[in-house]
Amino acid sequence: MGMRTAVLAAMVVLACAGCSAVATQPVAQPQIPTIVPPTSFSRIPQMTDRPLPDDCELVIPVELFHQKLGRELPGELKTIIGIPEPSLGRTGKIDCYYGVPERQPIAAAPVVIGLATYTDEPTAAARVADSVAAEREDGATVREVDVGKRKGQLISAKDERLLVGWLGKTTFVARAKVGVLPDDAIGGFLAAVAQQSMTPIEGA
Repeated sequence: MGMRTAVLAAMVVLACAGCSAVATQPVAQPQIPTIVPPTSFSRIPQMTDRPLPDDCELVIPVELFHQKLGRELPGELKTIIGIPEPSLGRTGKIDCYYGVPERQPIAAAPVVIGLATYTDEPTAAARVADSVAAEREDGATVREVDVGKRKGQLISAKDERLLVGWLGKTTFVARAKVGVLPDDAIGGFLAAVAQQSMTPIEGA
């Protein structure tokens, strides 16, 4: 083999090697944009077996309460912190009286929202069952309603409408005097404030 032939043969081998190298290189994949979900898509209350706060503004702030009601109630918000009742299995309690008229007792509040904690879930459930049974005995009618993803009992008594239920070791009750809202709207309102009461306030 002459020098010229050897050089040409070497060039062909190198060219083929280069072709092989190019052929085996991975093909760049197109970039797929990452879709980031919005950080604040909704404000739907997320119910939880929450610790009891010591201030009713941390149960439902007055401004948010008025939004749920659809109007402002005159009067003040009053907070009553209950004591534990070991005989009932109750470990804590807070009652919130919305719209207490000036120079009138807290019982005059048109809307009351209360939370209570118990030693365990069966005790909390039993307290709700006892309350519903007592209302039925007094002549009230009871029907089941949705409270977020939970169920509650909407009780129609002579002078008030109340909604009771529990989540974990915590019970909730929302009550309104007759006339606060029309009867066809009061159930939805009580369910909304009950759901909100079981939702910790952001940043609290």
